[in-house]
Amino acid sequence: MNPKGVKPKSKITASRKLSLKMLLLTRACEDLERERQEREEEKVRYIGDKLPPLQLSGLPLDELQSLCKQLHSKIDVVDEERYDCESRVNKHNKDIHELKLKVMDLGGKFKKPALRKVRVSADEMMRALLGSKHKGSMDLRANLKSVKKEDVKTDKVLTGEVGDWRKNVEAMSGMEGRKKMFDTAGGPQ
Repeated sequence: MNPKGVKPKSKITASRKLSLKMLLLTRACEDLERERQEREEEKVRYIGDKLPPLQLSGLPLDELQSLCKQLHSKIDVVDEERYDCESRVNKHNKDIHELKLKVMDLGGKFKKPALRKVRVSADEMMRALLGSKHKGSMDLRANLKSVKKEDVKTDKVLTGEVGDWRKNVEAMSGMEGRKKMFDTAGGPQ
């Protein structure tokens, strides 16, 4: 019921809005700090589970060597896992980049594919356009004017009199041909 262009007045005062914004920002900062502390605690817990504290004091040489071999094997396993994770992340990043490019291409100019010629009769075209509404056939040839054979014969007779054009050109070439043309053009007056 408000006319267009007129904003309804806010029921909250400017100072109240500012105080609410400040409360939201402080709450967000507290949440971020809590999340950071939780991540740190998770790291410490994970390292404690995967790598127990070493007791090196008072161990004979054989046990120290076996401990070193165990640590090397654990390091190899962790390196393999890290490499697999990195390769997966790189692959996913590459896929994301390709998909972004596709989206950009689709959003931009779309190149129309070259169309190929298709021979379709009028009936098939009407059936494709109208579907089941199309009734009857459109025989375009039936609407054409029919030509009688006698007309064709008279056309052949007329063209037969003209004959071969090369003979006419040879006959008209030279001075004699020009004289004939002059005589026939100026003939009976």
